[in-house]
Amino acid sequence: MALPLPEVQSVVDCASFEHTVLPFLSQLVTLPERLQVAAAAKDVADLQEIYLSTNPFITALGFSLVLSVCFLIFSEITRNYSQVDRCWPILPAIYNVHFAVWARLSGLQTQTLDTIAAIAVIWSVRLTYNYWRKGGYKIGSEDYRWAYIRSWVNNRFVFFLFNIVFISLTQSILLLLITAPTYNFLVLSQLPTGQSFEIPDLVFSRVAFFFVIIEAFADQQQWYFHCAKHEYLKNARIPDQHKKRFMPEDLERGFVVSGLWSLSRHPNFLAEQAIWLTMYLWNAYRTESYIQWTGIGALIYLMIFQGSTPLTESITASKYPEYRDYQARVGRFIPRFSAKPKYKGGAKKTRKDAKKTDEGEAKKHL
Repeated sequence: MALPLPEVQSVVDCASFEHTVLPFLSQLVTLPERLQVAAAAKDVADLQEIYLSTNPFITALGFSLVLSVCFLIFSEITRNYSQVDRCWPILPAIYNVHFAVWARLSGLQTQTLDTIAAIAVIWSVRLTYNYWRKGGYKIGSEDYRWAYIRSWVNNRFVFFLFNIVFISLTQSILLLLITAPTYNFLVLSQLPTGQSFEIPDLVFSRVAFFFVIIEAFADQQQWYFHCAKHEYLKNARIPDQHKKRFMPEDLERGFVVSGLWSLSRHPNFLAEQAIWLTMYLWNAYRTESYIQWTGIGALIYLMIFQGSTPLTESITASKYPEYRDYQARVGRFIPRFSAKPKYKGGAKKTRKDAKKTDEGEAKKHL
């Protein structure tokens, strides 16, 4: 049995880890052997039967564990610890689509699951494109924050343990856990009362999509700024397509403060967190349970952003003197609404100083 039909009698039961996941953990042990036998026999029908007879969350969990091993091996071989970063924009969409496909093949109602999968795919395509154009998929590219962390951890063995526990394993499982609310929707779809797509579902889905749009706008505004800045520092001229957006002093400052970035220091990070928090609250509303195991992913996601953003900002502040003033005037995530005008930047610096500050660091802050 792949879904907890006897155990789940109400929407509240759908949010119970004891009812919806714990009974199926034993499948994680037998799944590799079953797959090996079916693969050896080259029986596609048998593989489909295994897929449908295995709890979909367990299938996804097994996949994430295999990926964590791959991340560890590749990162240690290449000494490049951005392997998970490359899959970060892709895996949540894969898991959400997996839940929707499994439900459809099992004959369950899928409107809610299809909606979530569509939002996740749009988010994934946009984020993947953004990561690609910044050079994240180039051979040898590594997130600059890992380099800073490695410089702090001088012990090679300690960093190896950190790679096992956090970089490869925890982050891989996290990318599954933030989609755990979708699994709850799948369990809900087996109940007669959990099949309809109503106005609250429409509202939650549109709110999540709204934050996808906000993240896209924020990333695009930052991309425009850095494209203009690099051209300006190289040729002492603002590209024609950006002349209406930026003044020389904007580009000499070194970091973007216009548009959404005048309201929040990290509007893209804010929207990113809000997307998955909305998904959790949507699931919590439908299961009538606001404190549940599927919130672990959203909680860890928020904690990672709270921990990594100060590191990013400390690096930025060490490069750009005006960034401290920007931090004092603009909220890290949540806008500070007041009667004061939006932040426009402070003291100017020369193009020569700006070029010296940014040389060799351009793509790190895209």
